[in-house]
Amino acid sequence: MSLPAPAGGGDIAGRLADPLLAASIDDGDIVVSAKDRYWVPSDEKEILARQDCAAGTPPLLYRTFRVKGFLINLYRLLTLIRVMVVILFFIWRMEHRFSDSMWLWWISVVGDLWFGVTWLLNQVTKLKPRKCAPMLSMLREQFDSSNGISDLPILDVFINTVDPVDEPMLYTMNSILSILATDYPAEKYATYFSDDGGSLVHYEGLLETTKFAALWVPFCRKHCIEPRAPESYFERNVQPYTGNAPGDFIDDHRRIRAEYEDFKACLDGLSSVIEERSKARNSANTKGRHVNATWMSDETQWQGTWIEPAKGHKKGHHPAILQVMLNQPSTDPQLGKPASSDHPLDFSAVDVRLPTLVYIAREKRPGYDHQKKAGAMNVQLRVSALLSNAPFIINFDGDHYINNSQAFRAAMCFMLDPRDGDDTAFVQFPQRFDDVDPGDRYCNHNRMFFDATLLGLNGIQGPSFVGTGCMFRRVALYGADPPKWRPDDAKDKVLQRPNVFGKSTAFINSMPSAANQERSIASPATLQETSATAELDDVMTCAYEDGTEWGNDVGWVYNIATEDVVTGFRLHRNGWRSTYYAMEPDAFRGTAPINLTERLYQILRWSGGSLEMFFSRFCPLLAGRRLRPMQRIAYTNMTTYPVSTFFLVMYDLFPVLWLVHGQFYIQRPFQTFALFVAVIIGTVELIGMVEIRWAGLTLLDWIRNEQFYIIGTTGVYPMALLHILLRSLGLKGVSFKLTAKKLTGGARERLADLYDVQWVPLLAPTVVVIAVNVAAIGAAAGKAIAGRWSAAQVAGASTGLVFNVWMLLLLYPFALGIMGRWSKRPYILFALQAAAVAAVASVYAALAGSVLYFHS
Repeated sequence: MSLPAPAGGGDIAGRLADPLLAASIDDGDIVVSAKDRYWVPSDEKEILARQDCAAGTPPLLYRTFRVKGFLINLYRLLTLIRVMVVILFFIWRMEHRFSDSMWLWWISVVGDLWFGVTWLLNQVTKLKPRKCAPMLSMLREQFDSSNGISDLPILDVFINTVDPVDEPMLYTMNSILSILATDYPAEKYATYFSDDGGSLVHYEGLLETTKFAALWVPFCRKHCIEPRAPESYFERNVQPYTGNAPGDFIDDHRRIRAEYEDFKACLDGLSSVIEERSKARNSANTKGRHVNATWMSDETQWQGTWIEPAKGHKKGHHPAILQVMLNQPSTDPQLGKPASSDHPLDFSAVDVRLPTLVYIAREKRPGYDHQKKAGAMNVQLRVSALLSNAPFIINFDGDHYINNSQAFRAAMCFMLDPRDGDDTAFVQFPQRFDDVDPGDRYCNHNRMFFDATLLGLNGIQGPSFVGTGCMFRRVALYGADPPKWRPDDAKDKVLQRPNVFGKSTAFINSMPSAANQERSIASPATLQETSATAELDDVMTCAYEDGTEWGNDVGWVYNIATEDVVTGFRLHRNGWRSTYYAMEPDAFRGTAPINLTERLYQILRWSGGSLEMFFSRFCPLLAGRRLRPMQRIAYTNMTTYPVSTFFLVMYDLFPVLWLVHGQFYIQRPFQTFALFVAVIIGTVELIGMVEIRWAGLTLLDWIRNEQFYIIGTTGVYPMALLHILLRSLGLKGVSFKLTAKKLTGGARERLADLYDVQWVPLLAPTVVVIAVNVAAIGAAAGKAIAGRWSAAQVAGASTGLVFNVWMLLLLYPFALGIMGRWSKRPYILFALQAAAVAAVASVYAALAGSVLYFHS
């Protein structure tokens, strides 16, 4: 696929295919890629009706696609067959209450019922999947003019970071550069960088980034660079050139690469520079009481966190800081300078404007719960309302960058579509990652969720919010009702409620204009006004939200670990809908934890937060009629899934009975029971095969999903249940560790984290399950040897041992993870397991032989 032309130059629409399904709407033909060959358009009647309407009717801005009839009907048929088999299975079990232990029999029946119901809840939401494809050419035709002036709505971009160590600054500044260089009119968006640690390293790193951006952004526009994060761009193989100046590209590429290396070196040495500068300034400061302050380059004390913490200048205790790093550009394109000795890059035909960039460090004080990322984004929401007040907002984590410069425009297609755009609260893009190992051992890509489950939700009320890479409608975050549910004869009821938004008059007055999609961006020059500065300081204070609805019915939700899912649920509960869209190439990419322990902590935070949501006032079962029934089912399943751990762990530990019984069966007659189980498992595997077919996934994606579900259920979800139990007793609960990001490449071996072992209690339950299943296989072999079992006995026991082998295969990635660097040779794992089975069998046979000899 060709890459986009630079902003403000050339015929972009003629050279850029619309992203999804490689659809070219200009000539009326839809060319479907191999991945999407099972999808067909579902909106032909709407398209034809629009064409027959009178001139002036706004065009549709996206197309919808459904799975081909034969494949989706097969999927539904297999689902129905499995439901019928499960029902027959339960009827048979209730008619045959025969077991070697009835209390275990009842546990297994209740567990099977739970798994059957939760599977059905998950399955019914995927019976009508839908894909959407934005028509970028129609968006340009409607909103872009030939003179370079655009009527696109203004947009605020939020990016959040905390610690330059846990979240390396190189990633964060690459994210900023990709945002500044994206293909959206420079005068139409502003970026708000939230530094929740108040670090001078971030502030001065941002200053250096703005200097390099003056070269990088015009370079991207001139040569149609993709992706527009330099670290990712320079690491990738050479792509076909699609820019407008091929003769200049080689020299420009070499020079910009050299500038980028200097920029990286500057970022790497920034901490040392600041530390040395501060030491020298503190030593020279002989006036007044001596303090070990941290100093800025202009010889003023930094107001945020100091290198050597002091009162009022440490983590969790510092004043608010707000600084406009890049001012609002003019509305007219501004061409750069021709090449010269002082400026070797020729930007004479390139728009060199840079969009607005604002640095924010909110106030922090002891005794306040600052609510982590959700609290930081609510401050960004208020500050941006007083400056640019864009009707749309898109948020990023500090380690995510824009991989496809058309992403902002693509999301706008859904927000501005004349059919249901006004009722769309947010557009969610999938999370994709660069640094994951090729086999995706720990299922970081989570493709079964992003490329199957969310497509199913796309056909209902829309996907859930997953934390990053999401465009919001500002008024929806304020708690406003969607037009579909909004009274026609009154103003929005939310604006009439007292003490909802705080006491800032300027902020409250900004709310009506936040819904205006046609206005221009305001200039941050108002920062120079005393009244405006006071208002901005006020909305960044810790006490501003006291007694308000911030964190409840306004902004991002507080006090739940999965604030993203809960915030999306609140919008759906209010009647809004959402849209899921996966671009090609990916809209955004980031980094993921490839260390086993870090990945398990991440899953613990998600699962614990999900249970918190179910047992809170945001429980899906308590939502009103605006939440569609199928969407309610989806959220119910999304918040109760960790409960499965109780039954699955019991199943995992049943094999221990091999160690103390001759032959033990949960259900008799066992042969019929085994047949039912085989059919139930077989049908779910067939359904999975059909699902990955229409979702465009691979068999490995499906296997990794199955494996990590079992790993999470055996080791992580029990801790999530403990967390919710402690919270219900009024205790603090389990502490959720935030995921740390690390630099890859250079001196550090790529993927080195994959082979690091961090032993924590979270690993213990799964290690026990592996040991029990290995021991059970060994004990069964020992019994067969010592008891001289017949072929029929061996066959019967083998049927039961299939479960043990299957469980070990599902836990295979975990077993590799705890081997550390030995996991580079997987055959060692199989050798160790075989040796363990042989050892247990030998010991068991020897002990059994000794007992028989003693009795004789």
